Amino acid sequence: MREIALIGKKIGMTREFYKTGQLVPVTVLKMEKARVIQVIDTEKRGYKAVQLGFGKIKNSKLTKAMKGYFAKKNTEAKKKLKEFRVENLENFKEGNELGLEIFKDIKFVDTKSKTIGKGFAGAMKRHNFGGLRATHGVSISHRSHGSTGQRQDPGKVFKGKKMAGHMGDKLRTMQNIEIIKTDIENELLYLKGSIPGSKNSEVLVQGSIKNIKKLTIDEKIKAAEQAKKIPDKKKKK
Repeated sequence: MREIALIGKKIGMTREFYKTGQLVPVTVLKMEKARVIQVIDTEKRGYKAVQLGFGKIKNSKLTKAMKGYFAKKNTEAKKKLKEFRVENLENFKEGNELGLEIFKDIKFVDTKSKTIGKGFAGAMKRHNFGGLRATHGVSISHRSHGSTGQRQDPGKVFKGKKMAGHMGDKLRTMQNIEIIKTDIENELLYLKGSIPGSKNSEVLVQGSIKNIKKLTIDEKIKAAEQAKKIPDKKKKK
């Protein structure tokens, strides 16, 4: 089930305490249940995939084509449709719903979300420039980005030159984020640390692509407790 992803809404941040007294900042996501709209096999498209639907939408906001599509599939209309490639299609049937249980045996996930938009930002804020000097003849250009081009040759500004412009509002992927806790009843997912995006922004959560060997916080605490017990046994002998 690692190939399948769910879409959640970022509620905000809080913290979790462990019995050792350790404090961990967590991001809380309200996850939506995904419905299997279509199962795609190799005969149809040449690959195996599953089309999932997320979110609710009014019928009045649908096009005629989409109304017909959902009517044909005999399912309620969904706001977003996403396709995920899978190895086995046995676990999926049209109309089935998938929730937080797909992350049951997964310790680390990858998230994809849009960063907070900052609007039009200067070079110092956008690219961490130092700015010009504060004295010695520098006139009303203390936060400017300095020279941009060259002389007659090449006589142009190169593409990709770091300048002032639109900052933020870009899709960013965070990898190997630890799942601290899952609340299946309330459909909440607690992830370690922060995640890009403002409150109520959409976050795509998927099982980690990379093969991670690092320990979770719970595993580290257990390992530390076992390490404390070993010297005590030696002393008794």
